[in-house]
Amino acid sequence: SLPIGLWLMGEAILPVGMTVTTVLQAGAVIMLLRRAWGWRRVGLTLAGVAALGWLLEFIGSSTGLPFGVYHYTERLQPQLGGVPLLIPLAWFMMLPPAWTVAALIGGRGGRWRFLLLSMLAFTAWDLFLDPQMVLFDFWRWETAGGYFGIPWSNYAGWLLAAGVMTLAVRPPMQPVRPLLLVYGLVWFFETFGLLFFWELPGPALVGGVVMGAFTLWAGLRARTAGERGAA
Repeated sequence: SLPIGLWLMGEAILPVGMTVTTVLQAGAVIMLLRRAWGWRRVGLTLAGVAALGWLLEFIGSSTGLPFGVYHYTERLQPQLGGVPLLIPLAWFMMLPPAWTVAALIGGRGGRWRFLLLSMLAFTAWDLFLDPQMVLFDFWRWETAGGYFGIPWSNYAGWLLAAGVMTLAVRPPMQPVRPLLLVYGLVWFFETFGLLFFWELPGPALVGGVVMGAFTLWAGLRARTAGERGAA
């Protein structure tokens, strides 16, 4: 939808389109979690992830820790403390799908394995996201880095942030299987969009391989578990 909106209405549509698509995906995640967890658990999870997401982004954009030195532009509104309020919602939008991927891959490997896989599955998304958002001028890095202009410290910060949120929220390790579809759709559309519409072939290929590996691995584990259950 974003490339079509860009062709029809120009650059001004990008912040609006990003806001609408993020809200819609977050809403889908909320509804899927509601059926599995109930409203109370979903509400507490959303509040916890949003609060931690805003706090980490505020600290990060103010001090450079843990992501590196960056700042948000005025394109995404509204903002609180220089952080767009859409950003904490975007953290919530993808963390539960990453938890499902981790739960499917990790099986009964224990909570620490679940934590590590959650961190990696979530950070894999940013292999697409950061180069794309810098292209859209939603935020700017003070110094260019080693991953298509993004500092490597950013990815260490993402791993840390995902780990802190997962430990704080303590989500059930039982996968909410429809969220695997959400994760897989994000992988497909990011790969397709960056490759064919946004002229970012490098992030498209790297993110496509890494996030695609998590998608395929989790999908195979889900299928195997389903066949065992049927047997």
